[in-house]
Amino acid sequence: MKMNSELDLGQAKRVVVKVGSNVLTEDNGLNLKAIRSIARQICRLIENGLEVILVSSGAMASGVKKIGLTARPDELPKRQAVAAIGQAGLMMEYEKAFDRYHRKVAQILLTSEDLSNRKRYLNARNTLYTLLSWKVVPIINENDTVWIEEIKLGDNDNLAAMITLLMDADVLINLTDIDGLYTKDPRTYPEAELIVTVSAISQETERMAGDIPGALGTGGMISKIKAARKVNSAGVPMVIAKGDRPNILLKLFAGHKQGTYFIPRKQKLASRKCWIAFSLKPKGVIKIDDGAMKAILKNGKSLLPSGIIAVQDDFGVGAPVEFRNRNDEILGIGLVNYSSTEIQKIMGLKSNHIMQVLGHKSYDEVIHRDNLAITARCDV
Repeated sequence: MKMNSELDLGQAKRVVVKVGSNVLTEDNGLNLKAIRSIARQICRLIENGLEVILVSSGAMASGVKKIGLTARPDELPKRQAVAAIGQAGLMMEYEKAFDRYHRKVAQILLTSEDLSNRKRYLNARNTLYTLLSWKVVPIINENDTVWIEEIKLGDNDNLAAMITLLMDADVLINLTDIDGLYTKDPRTYPEAELIVTVSAISQETERMAGDIPGALGTGGMISKIKAARKVNSAGVPMVIAKGDRPNILLKLFAGHKQGTYFIPRKQKLASRKCWIAFSLKPKGVIKIDDGAMKAILKNGKSLLPSGIIAVQDDFGVGAPVEFRNRNDEILGIGLVNYSSTEIQKIMGLKSNHIMQVLGHKSYDEVIHRDNLAITARCDV
């Protein structure tokens, strides 16, 4: 994949396609025409040599329609029951749609625990690799029937970003019910203009996205922007496009400009650093000075105690911790070699003073560069 301002999918080998609830459902339930169209296009892409992973919303929406509710229920047990009902119907329709093209599908349901635990993370990846080698289309959704807040991934936009990084995909295509990112919500403001290219996601970008989910979805445009930020910071491009446009996937891979293209950073993160940066939930914050920031971002150095100016929250050895600059901007995440209590004692000191202060010294570094993942954009 080329990392420039022009979208070129011709070199892509592996793609993640996320389809939103509002594309897959209609007034009377699942939108079978849309499901069949997506299946047909994915099969065509596979025939052309691509590996395709599908992240599909629609289970909750399908269940809501199937049992005659007007909206998603608020109570957790009811939401889990609705998702269970809807997931069965959704997969049945996908299986029938892909079978038209003699293509098999596999259902995979995940929670954040499956991705934050390194062994389960690797097991999930190996399963997906096996399915792709068998030319089976993996269809992934969050396991809504068992989720609690501690293990919830958030929404399928975030899940799609996580799968993109898990599988080292070349591009994430996010199909939704509008053409892309607009300057305003086009459903409310007719004068809103489509933003064709986003080179760097800023606070202004997030402001334009707003927080307006559809009636059946959970994310809205803001969750798509957050997903784009995640994959872009790992060096992977993303496209938001309108899912019900005829042959939208085929047009994108034929070189037609569609939707909004989010340009990635130039350097890709290694797989393990993607896991550190995006699969683990930070347990605390370390603030660093300008010298440490330059050493890490520009020179690829480890984080030493001398560059630390503040520590927030309590965490133990090996915990994932955000490191931020003086302006409280997140620079990345790393696995610490010392606890928060120990770091507070040695921050600002040279490494050769660690033994004197703590009575032991396991490492010179608070975070070694091999366990440090930079998520800030350094190339724009």
